[in-house]
Amino acid sequence: MNTKDAKYTQFALCREMMDVVGVAKTFDPARTAKVARALARTRRLMLTGEGSSRIFPAKNARRKALAWGLDLQVVTDGSRQAATYDLSKFATFLASNSGRTQEVVVLAKALQAAGRKHVYGLTANAGTILEASTTSTFVLTCGWEQAVAATKSVAEQAMIYQSIISHIAGRDMAADMKGLDRKLAKALAVEIPGAIVRKAAAAGTIYFAGYNDGVAEELTLKTNEITRKRSDFLEGTYAVHGIEEIMDRRDIVFVVDPIREEVGKFVDVLAKGVGLTVVAIANRPVKGLETIVVPNAGEMNPYVFLAAGWNLLVEIGLALGINLDKAERARKVGNEFTGKTAK
Repeated sequence: MNTKDAKYTQFALCREMMDVVGVAKTFDPARTAKVARALARTRRLMLTGEGSSRIFPAKNARRKALAWGLDLQVVTDGSRQAATYDLSKFATFLASNSGRTQEVVVLAKALQAAGRKHVYGLTANAGTILEASTTSTFVLTCGWEQAVAATKSVAEQAMIYQSIISHIAGRDMAADMKGLDRKLAKALAVEIPGAIVRKAAAAGTIYFAGYNDGVAEELTLKTNEITRKRSDFLEGTYAVHGIEEIMDRRDIVFVVDPIREEVGKFVDVLAKGVGLTVVAIANRPVKGLETIVVPNAGEMNPYVFLAAGWNLLVEIGLALGINLDKAERARKVGNEFTGKTAK
């Protein structure tokens, strides 16, 4: 994606993707220090929301907490399912860019009515009904997005959650983020080989495989929104445990940050067995796979992989002649709160 070419900059989606560079450059991890101290005492944290407001932000935070060995239980599910749990011992973060998402607002109100003290909101707008229904709400600095597909807000939401986890872990997130803005810029502008774009544009299904940290899953959702193509998220080695039975050689699989020990299986089962195209998105060339190589950002690698995936999807969408800003059916607010609840 050429960040200066009108072919791309004419679209709000592309401009908002590029804005993530500024979001990373100005992000202040210190803003969550106070709430992190409160959450550390609860030792249980539910991160909920719908769609892009939950997938990457929540799952990236959960993976960090587990990888860093924190004495903090981090769980995530959609708001309706979370509402079926006993959250009395949990601190709960509810994310909704609009602050009006029905499922999220209903849960926030229920927790508030139950007298829960640790109920927090995360939104892109100030003065929303979600903010009025929480103990405290963080408002994103990135601003409201015009494109249907959320991008920069997803990254900032994830940074907020990761900053909380970092405070609890005693990590210096500012040090982890050093140079991230430049690395995101490179990932957004890395050249995607034309052959890969053409193959993906012609594919019946575009698959994303990788860690269950929200990156591949979020790119799966963005594939639907940006390219209008069928897509599926294949966690871990799911791609080689049965689904190959219905795959087609015209399909394509993008493996995000592949685990070295698993690459051979992907090559044997998918590339050789099914005959489809397998491409890696990684910070090093992956032996046996064509690789979209991006800079190494250490603890912030998932953000760089996500940005590279956005770049890829923009190229596919443009190759298909799609208006990147205007979805045919998807809405900016998937299910807006009206004050009425389903019977």
